[in-house]
This record gives sequence, C-alpha cells and structure tokens, in this order.
Amino acid sequence: MAVLVEPVADGPRGTHNVAARATRVLHGVKANDAALSHEPIVVHAGPLNVIACGSVDDGKSTLIGRMLWDADALTTDQRAAIERAARTAAGTPDFSRLVDGLAAEREQGITIDIAWRYFDTPKRRLVIIDSPGHEQYTRNMATGASHADIAILLVDARSGMKVQTRRHAAILDLMGVRHVVLAVNKMDLVDWSESRFRAIEGEFLALADRFGFRDAAAIPVSAVLGDGIARRSKNMVWYAGLPLLDHLHEVSGRQGAEDASGSFRFPVQMVVRAGQDFRGLAGTVTSGAIARGEEVVDVVSGRRTRVRRIVTMGHDLDRAGAGQAVVLQLDTDIDVSRGAVLAAPGAAPVAVRSFAARLVWLSDQPFERGRGYLVRMATDLVPVASLDISRHLDLTTLAERPALTCSANDIAVARIELGRATVVEAFANQRETGSLMLVDAVTGASVAGGVVVETHAAAPKPAGDTFRLTRSLIKHGVGADLGDDAASEEELRRRANEVAILLRGAGVTVELDDRWGHAGFDASSLWFGVMAVLSFGCAAAIAIGLI
Repeated sequence: MAVLVEPVADGPRGTHNVAARATRVLHGVKANDAALSHEPIVVHAGPLNVIACGSVDDGKSTLIGRMLWDADALTTDQRAAIERAARTAAGTPDFSRLVDGLAAEREQGITIDIAWRYFDTPKRRLVIIDSPGHEQYTRNMATGASHADIAILLVDARSGMKVQTRRHAAILDLMGVRHVVLAVNKMDLVDWSESRFRAIEGEFLALADRFGFRDAAAIPVSAVLGDGIARRSKNMVWYAGLPLLDHLHEVSGRQGAEDASGSFRFPVQMVVRAGQDFRGLAGTVTSGAIARGEEVVDVVSGRRTRVRRIVTMGHDLDRAGAGQAVVLQLDTDIDVSRGAVLAAPGAAPVAVRSFAARLVWLSDQPFERGRGYLVRMATDLVPVASLDISRHLDLTTLAERPALTCSANDIAVARIELGRATVVEAFANQRETGSLMLVDAVTGASVAGGVVVETHAAAPKPAGDTFRLTRSLIKHGVGADLGDDAASEEELRRRANEVAILLRGAGVTVELDDRWGHAGFDASSLWFGVMAVLSFGCAAAIAIGLI
C-alpha cells in the first residue's frame, strides 16, 4: 500500500483543500494498487483524522513510523530503504525515518512542521496529522489539532506527564478535540511496569476530567518493539484493553452527526455571477441542512428570502447538508456578500460586537494593547476595537491566574470588542462561527487562535473619543469615484473596512456603522494602505476626507 505525504498550508483554512486534494490522489493510488494485486481494498468505517502530539523526545516519530510499518502501509521501496538503514540500539529498524521528511528534522531528531499521512487498514482509512512536540513549534500543533477527530497524546513512561504534555492537552480542549488516547511509550525501559503505567494513567484521567474530554483512554506501548501498537503485548499481560490501532478503528469522528443535526449555518465565501440573470452565494454548509424553497435570513441585516436553487458541480440539488460546498441562488437579491452568514429564521444567532474567548498565543511578538488586530470569524474579517487579557492557564497547576498580557504559547482568557457586529457563537454550540483567528493588522500574520466561550448580547457603548465611521463619510471621501450599482457598493464596503483598519493601526478608536456588517476585504490593498499611514500619519487620514 502507498502512503502519501503532503505538507499543509499555513493556517487552519488551507488544510481542508490540501486534505481534499490528497484524498483524491489517494483514491487513485488505491485503485491502481488494487488492480495490480487483484485484491479489493475494503474500508468499513469512515476516515478518521488522528493528530499525534507530545513532548519532544517522547518517541512520536517512531510511534507513527511503527504504525505505518505494522499496518503494512508502505511501498516495497520504502520498506527496503528502512531495512538497509542503520538500526536502533534495540536492533529494530529506525521507524522515525519514515516520518521525519525535512533534512533539519533528520539532523536534529525532532519534528518541526506538521504533515498529513494517509493510509488504509483493513477496517478504516486513517489520516495521521504528524505534529511537532518542541515548544517553539506549538503553533504548528494547534493548526493540526483544529482538524483532528482524535488525538494520540504521547508520553515517555520514564518521565510521565510534562508541562508541554499539559499544554498540548489544553490546546486539544481549545480546538474541540474530545477523543484523546494517551500512549504511554517506552514501556520496555521501565521493565513493563504496571504500577508505573497506572500512576501515569491516573494523572492523565484527572487531566482529562479537568478539560472535559468525552472519551479518554491510556494504552501502554513500546513503539520500538511494536508492543501494544497493532498487537497485544506478551510483556504486558496485565493490560486487557485494545492495542492502539484497534482502538482507532472503534472511534467515531467528530464531524458528521452533530453537524448534520444542528441549526443551518451558511457562511458566504463569495458572490458568483453567471451572465445577467444569475447571482448566487458560494460557500459551505457548516451545520444543518437547507432545501430548495426554504426560507433563510441574513443574520446581520435581518433580511429574509427563500432559496430558489442549490447548485453544485454543474447540476442542481434538492437539498444540501453539512460539509457540502454549494452555490445558493435566492429568489430575492438581498444585499449580502463575503462574510455574511445565512441561517434558518427560527434558529438564527444574534450578531454581536463583544465576546469572551480562550486564546493560544502563536506569535513570537507579545500582545500589545495599542496594536491593531483583526478577528477572522468563518469567512468574515472584522477590526478589533479593544482586546483585554484577563487570565492565563497555569500549565503546572491547571488553575487560571490573573494576567494583563501574553506571549508565545500562553493560553489566555480575553474579552474582545469588535468594530462592528458580526455572527459570533459559542464554540460549544457552533464550531465554525465559534472559532477565530487573531490577525496582525499591519503584517497580516496570524498571532493567536481560539474559541468563543460566551457572547455578550448588548453592544458595548462607544467611548467619547471613538470615531464613528459611517457610509456617508466613506461615500463622500474615498468612495466619491464609485457609482450606485451592486459592484460599487461592495467596493465601498471593502474601503470602509480598510479605512477602519488603518485608523485603528494609527491609534484611533473606530466604530463602524452596522450597515458594513459583512464587508469584503483585500489583503493587498491593506498592505499599501498601511504603508501610507505609517509614512504620512494623520495626513493620510486628512487626505481621504475623514479628519
């Protein structure tokens, strides 16, 4: 069988496309393999995204390599190359060489970037998300965790739970991973001790209870020798549970049932035009389902309409459910564009400007109160009016302690107020509209990722020195050259967003009129605008007619 390895794009959104492309390629490879061997490949359960994480030197690369080896998920050439390579101290092949693809990873003996590995067992297709264990690359681990159905949290039996192990557990909780298995590795180096395993298991179960993992289990393994991976261990007859691979076969993915049964949500990615008569809204149904003829509402504006057509890949559908990418044509052309969220009228969320969030700080640049930030929610990008850090998670005691700032790898609780209202929901209820990325307004770099804990229904009152940016100001300033058609209106919204970001970056507190609720955003234009403000200061604001 063939294993495909493909690096992921930076950021949680890009990985969906990478995974989809690799899966399509994988289907072709499997079909060819089956044709050559005349043995049909049967996968009995749905695909499972598995993130492997743990502190550095706990043996994660060896564990994944052993899983590939024992599952017979390697080509003949790959097996031969590993057999020819230098052996480990235990006399076994060096399975970590199957995983560490970067030259720097092989030289340093650590995992640096995440990679996706796809392979089939007789029972299931597994997608292994290989993540780094080093604290410096925690941001990469968080990216992979956002797509995982289950996590393999690895620890060394000799050292047990470390601070980085707790940090990874906290990030798994933050990203909504509810199935976690603790692989207690290197059991051969503690003489297969049951008492040592039980002590680590007890500590892990207490940690799992603290974070509310739905399904938590500990499995003793030896990645080098293969005990507990694909077969039961003769050295650990006291362990009556399933080997690791068998456990993965039994786990259900977090995608699917709960998304399909939830309330309808449709974040709009773009407006699609075909000729003079067709105007559709492209996006992915993130929750629930929609049928032709059903009523929908634009959450921010409150305008209602019905779905005339559901179009995908050159044909129409009667119904679209969670996970399907479609174009919705409405029977009334309500004024929505990228960033809007359509919902079922009876179960629509409320657009808010303020919410509490839990963040993992990913940037090497610490939080700065006066710095301009943006929040990306689903397909929307909104200027931040204010961001206040209140608490940190102490990874040693797992207690929250007061804090006013945060730096790389900190897990913090924050209150965020937005420059305008947008669709924000608690992550526990809706993952897509409840997860967020915090973006630096100047560089465009992702500085933090997190989830919404709770929303605050009442809009915050603007301070006395807050500058209110209205449609009229933009229309008679930077938008004076625009017309009155739909394309000009969309461009006007984009310019409003850009101006707000520029003023916020220059230290001016800005509030946008809610009529700009779902404006689009052009990153390239932002860059040139930021350069103008940095170069000319307030003169730039005067030039565009705002001061």
